[in-house]
Amino acid sequence: MTTQRTVTDRDHRPATAGAARDQVRRLLGGAASPLPAAVVNDVLLVTSELVTNALRHGGGLTAFGAVLGDGTITLSVSDRTSTPPRTDTAGTVTTPGGFGWPLVRRLSRTVAVRTTPTGKTIEAVVSLSPLGQAPGA
Repeated sequence: MTTQRTVTDRDHRPATAGAARDQVRRLLGGAASPLPAAVVNDVLLVTSELVTNALRHGGGLTAFGAVLGDGTITLSVSDRTSTPPRTDTAGTVTTPGGFGWPLVRRLSRTVAVRTTPTGKTIEAVVSLSPLGQAPGA
């Protein structure tokens, strides 16, 4: 598979999680072979959670990128706070939330959080093979 890139700068970053999902969906559509629906759904869920958390808890999305590589997609989301995400499953019917970060970690092959002078960047690498299968299996 040839590496493809979407590069989103400060002037063209998605305004919503839905817009980020649309960008990633288009990128995945350019994969060398069609991807299983479950894989696409997992990638879109990770995209949505990372962008939503940046907008809701990170002071706003400052950068977004996605790179389609050999058997993976790497999602990069930056926001304005250096506070790392935390696992908090205290969400209830009246106060939802707290489940996104554990989902991101479970669905991603690797996740890295890097602080920057203006906030943080989270990079999640998601496999394009169904869970439990090696690429090309």
